[in-house]
Amino acid sequence: MNRTAEITRKTKETDISVKLDLDGGAHADISTGIGFLDHMLTALAVHGGFSLEVGAKGDLYVDGHHTVEDVGIVLGMAFKEALGDKSGIMRFGSAFVPMDESLAFCALDISARPFLVFNAQFTNERVGEFDTCLTEEFMRSFAFNAGITLHLRCEYGSNDHHKIEALFKALAYALKTAVKRNTDGSVVSTKGVL
Repeated sequence: MNRTAEITRKTKETDISVKLDLDGGAHADISTGIGFLDHMLTALAVHGGFSLEVGAKGDLYVDGHHTVEDVGIVLGMAFKEALGDKSGIMRFGSAFVPMDESLAFCALDISARPFLVFNAQFTNERVGEFDTCLTEEFMRSFAFNAGITLHLRCEYGSNDHHKIEALFKALAYALKTAVKRNTDGSVVSTKGVL
């Protein structure tokens, strides 16, 4: 079974396209107009073991909010489509990831019950052209459109670049575990369906 998706979403604010292959190896071709977001999505693909292509054009003359949020929406939609009925996956994943002085934790459940708990504090308004407050917006958009219960926490750190990158990498490793194929192709749920 090919676990792939190709999603395009166009609004008056953004034009986003995402190609995702969950088994495609660590390949990334990312262009969002926000360099730091490109860096984070590349890290997500490389550390998650996914093939990911993202093209985004947004109203960056306003700010990065619509672009970041809408990339999260379309990426979440792509994960949901690529996973199909979610049979045959491990479902749960978690990871601690350090980056220099920072440490991040992610736990998630590909449950079709979207939720976000986000606990991270940032000192600066921006990292490059990326508004640090949009980290939470991206994660919320992704989780709700993918149908994932997502818990993210920055345990500690002082450099906002490091903290955000550790969060994205923790998400990557948790996803890598959760989408891994289980031994019998079953749905990991007492209900028999996710």
